[in-house]
Amino acid sequence: MSELLPIVILLGVIAVVTLRLPRVELGHSPEFRHRRFLNWFPVGLTYSFLYMGRYNLTVCKNALGQVMTKEDFGTIFSVGTAVYGVAFLLNGPLTDRWGGRRTIMLSAVGAAVSNIAMGAVLLSGRRHALVSVFAPLYALNMYFQSFGAVSIVKVNAAWFHLRERGTFGGIFGILISLGVYFAYDWGQFIVDHAPVHWVFFVPALLLLTLTGFDAWLVRDTPGQAGQADFDTADASSGDDGPRLSVWQVGLRMLKHPAIMTIALIEFCSGYLRNAIMQWYPIMAKETGIAKAFVASHWGMMTCVAGILGGVFAGLISDRVFQSRRGPVSAVLYGGMVLGTGGMFAVLTTPLLGWLVVFMSLCIIGVHGMLSGTASMDFGGKKNVGVAVGLIDGFVYLGTALQAYVLGQALPKDAAAKVTENWWAWPLVMAPAALAGLLLATRVWNAKPKPREFAANKDASEAETAVAGTANETP
Repeated sequence: MSELLPIVILLGVIAVVTLRLPRVELGHSPEFRHRRFLNWFPVGLTYSFLYMGRYNLTVCKNALGQVMTKEDFGTIFSVGTAVYGVAFLLNGPLTDRWGGRRTIMLSAVGAAVSNIAMGAVLLSGRRHALVSVFAPLYALNMYFQSFGAVSIVKVNAAWFHLRERGTFGGIFGILISLGVYFAYDWGQFIVDHAPVHWVFFVPALLLLTLTGFDAWLVRDTPGQAGQADFDTADASSGDDGPRLSVWQVGLRMLKHPAIMTIALIEFCSGYLRNAIMQWYPIMAKETGIAKAFVASHWGMMTCVAGILGGVFAGLISDRVFQSRRGPVSAVLYGGMVLGTGGMFAVLTTPLLGWLVVFMSLCIIGVHGMLSGTASMDFGGKKNVGVAVGLIDGFVYLGTALQAYVLGQALPKDAAAKVTENWWAWPLVMAPAALAGLLLATRVWNAKPKPREFAANKDASEAETAVAGTANETP
């Protein structure tokens, strides 16, 4: 409770500040806003616990010690995230066709079953050749997890107007941050007070519980919840034609300059986000700094950082940059470039922990702004599943690459106990930070055009303004 209290206070302060800001007037009634909260909150909480059932692998690795080596962990996580990234090619279109409500429940149940299976392996007492068992089970977990991000964005695309989606991007960042907190701090509490297999059983039970709430409360559109549907002014606005095939939509997405640039930025985001969040706790344990304040409160610190990053990015995007997502991403990537450079200077000092917290703030802010918000804008509520699938697929391809690269590049055995030997950690992050910054400047002026994916429009008419062109007002 002592660790949860600062998060609760922070969320309370953010809620008060946000409510006191001038409201974007779009004609929503108090009843609509209340029903919208009842719609996104259970989906968001489900998404947070999906994170708990994803990053619990790191807690498990630390609890098992050398029974699961860094190479084992890197292999398991790399395989899982590669499956996650590729699965979007199938699960994005399925979410567009089935609806986010149905697929968030499928995600929760599938991830719960997979976590139960991993816990059962440890409960059986097996401690040898874990890679051969955990890699396929974790890959199955990540397949179902891949429905999660697509589902939450798909559901909310019909409930949030373009001009208020930056705020939702902040909410998306909060949900990610809470999930990381649940995974690391609640997960650590579980393994400190119970057998290690419970770090898989607990999120599974929570996910199954949330599935019931999703079935009860969540609806795909306001109309299905007894509210009035409205024009969200995104790329699907005005598109009343027949549904295009998956291949047609996918081809147009691949030809879309803004979407593909965002996907490449998010490849860098996936690489960097997990290079920080996954490996700092491992580095802290192996070098003996695990009792330092940041390391011992890693879940809480990354949660607070992610909340601040997400809210900062969302509010600035909507209220300073006219609902453009590129400028905020460029600013935060500038922070990542400075952070990776600074890591070389503070690698052996207590400042390292605080620096990686700042970097977590930056990268979670970018991820919420692009995967959670820009995907809605440029994909439009009609095709957002494919857009999120493409963008988040790149996120986890980047994640898979860093898991393999860092698993091979970081010091091993006795060398890993010496902090100075971890210089390869920031070295392999720096190029991704610089690439992300340069790419973010390319979408500085990007905004969606209504009717972008109308059935009778040529793909060339679907292009959105990118850097160097005039802003488009939706």
